Amino acid sequence: MGQSLRASMTWLHTWAGVLLGALLFAIFWMGTLSVFDREIDRWMIPDTRIASGGAEAVSLDGLLPQIEKHVGQDAKSWWLNFPEPRTPIADMWFQDAKGEYHGPVLFDPATGMRLAGRETLGATGFIFPFHFNLHLRWFDIGYWLVGAAGMAMLVLLVSGVIIHRKIFADFFTFRYERKLPRSSLDLHNLTGVLGLPFHVVITLSGLIIFTYLYFPKTAALVYADAQNPTAALHDEAQERFSRPALDEHGVLTSLDAMMQIATERWRGVGIRSVQVIHPGDANGYVRINRSHRHSVLRHVGAIYFDGPTGSVLHATDMPKPIKTVERFVVGLHFIQFEHWTLRWIYFVLGLSGCVMIATGFIYWLETRRKRHAAQGLPGVRIVEGLTVGAVTGIVIATLAFFVANRLLPSGATCAGYERAALEVWAFYLVWLFAFAHAWLRPGAAWREQCWAIAVLALLAVVLNAATTGDHLIKTVSDGYWPVAGMDLLLLAGAGLAAYAARTLARRKGAVAHGQSSLTRTA
Repeated sequence: MGQSLRASMTWLHTWAGVLLGALLFAIFWMGTLSVFDREIDRWMIPDTRIASGGAEAVSLDGLLPQIEKHVGQDAKSWWLNFPEPRTPIADMWFQDAKGEYHGPVLFDPATGMRLAGRETLGATGFIFPFHFNLHLRWFDIGYWLVGAAGMAMLVLLVSGVIIHRKIFADFFTFRYERKLPRSSLDLHNLTGVLGLPFHVVITLSGLIIFTYLYFPKTAALVYADAQNPTAALHDEAQERFSRPALDEHGVLTSLDAMMQIATERWRGVGIRSVQVIHPGDANGYVRINRSHRHSVLRHVGAIYFDGPTGSVLHATDMPKPIKTVERFVVGLHFIQFEHWTLRWIYFVLGLSGCVMIATGFIYWLETRRKRHAAQGLPGVRIVEGLTVGAVTGIVIATLAFFVANRLLPSGATCAGYERAALEVWAFYLVWLFAFAHAWLRPGAAWREQCWAIAVLALLAVVLNAATTGDHLIKTVSDGYWPVAGMDLLLLAGAGLAAYAARTLARRKGAVAHGQSSLTRTA
């Protein structure tokens, strides 16, 4: 019975990995980068490389004329996200009369001056959403694909534990000097065991976050009379306040005074954002959200004020118990709270997940290569092209995204696409080329794409220094670690990729030499 179960789990583990491994690698890779999404934004948007401030540095009353001028008179709402240590700028968004959202508009919190327009999606606008929706929004297909991949990941983790009877020994076993199938399996097992608790938690929490999307009828069972049952559920769970507009002119009183009341009520805890609903209306109101940068929970309280008078209308400290659990899970997954040690642990374990997926592919390929070649089967050739494009290919595409960000001039357009869209096109076109290269150059694709990673990573560092003047020596000496850290990781990645390329070249040379010796002996 035990052998039969293990055999069936081995089959399930193998084919679930082969069929969905490429998608899982993309999700893990983008999720790992998203751990430092705000820091990557500093690198990609040089105008935001300013000293870190806080909500106390912002006078909303002083910014209000600029905000109202940009928003216009017909906006349904606007809100301003306040600066925090990881996001030193203030950014404003608004919803127009048609319900469409616009932004961000960036402000320097120290001077109140509007910064240059954001001409890139950056990590928060491209890399982070890619992690959970693949930028496939048609019928929410991206969310469903990521959900399917998440379920497959749980299956792979459970089946992997069942397969490996010596799971504790696997943690201490890595035979680098052995042949590639053995060493890749050791590394697969090592990274799998090392990151097992993290991978389970991060995968399960990712599925929980989109429970309302995967089970949309659940809220409708309780809120059948609501126009939007899911929104009604969230409103009650978080005790949100709302009221309709009167369509009568109203003047907004001091926002700074409201912020002062909120800060005193929260005993000095910072403000995350201020939202004005129905601006210019007599029934307009203001929502001030408490900062969650010191809390795992993504929602830790809000105060609602009457717009014309500034009186408190409603206040919430914590959502209902079930919603609190859900908000904790969301916060645990996204790690937007401040804890640098934990953030680096997330990053390292995220990379270990990428290594686990890649080595699983490599083991499958190397154990079947000779047999498939002898039988004339195309399986290895197809899966190898998929693996190279999914692993080194997406890394190359990401670096091309960074290089395009530094190469494209401000205001660049092409074929009707603006600069931000051109960066995204660079990513997808280079990724597509990487897949084509992998299938056209099966014997050299790994090595050549590793060299491409090394070159592009170095180029990104050089271009950052050349286009902004923020070279590594300057950023390190100034202690501006968001940009310095990005450059250092790019250099580390370049070194690792060059080492991998040289190792692959030596192995290929050794194999060729061995075959030549055998031919001469024969």
